[in-house]
Amino acid sequence: MESCPSVKNILLLDSEGCRVAVKYYSDDWPTNSAKEAFEKSVFTKTQKTNARTEAEIAMFENNIVIYKFAQDLHFFVTGGDDENELIISTVLQGFFDAVGLLLRGNVDKKEALENLDLILLCLDEIVDGGIILETDANVIAGKVASHSVDSGAPLSEQTISQALATAREHLTRSLLNV
Repeated sequence: MESCPSVKNILLLDSEGCRVAVKYYSDDWPTNSAKEAFEKSVFTKTQKTNARTEAEIAMFENNIVIYKFAQDLHFFVTGGDDENELIISTVLQGFFDAVGLLLRGNVDKKEALENLDLILLCLDEIVDGGIILETDANVIAGKVASHSVDSGAPLSEQTISQALATAREHLTRSLLNV
């Protein structure tokens, strides 16, 4: 019986191999230091390649790693060695394109850090527990955008940037009504 396609992790690293946003869905790396060591070694192995126009593929520690670079960001999706490379590549392309849409084409580290909440929501929309949910960048970006504009939600369910925007909006309204 075939299982659902799954991914082990999605990594977004900067041009020095440091974390911007990462999500692990597998127990292959049980400790934080094991995760950081994997990230550093994947980054070191792939940094000399030119994966700017198309995604590249590599076998690494019995895993398939598909990666693509944009500006000073490095996108990686890892799957088991028995996973379909095309499906993992589709996940990477969906993540890459959704981030591009959410950051309005300005895909760099500074912009990514300023919109980290959107990127983390993007990861949540793409994969849940390792199971691939969505790969269409327009659908992913649409869902993330709809989450980020819900100012009617209780403050406990909003991200920090959403809560600040809501507070700013309420303060502006109260000052204008005085």
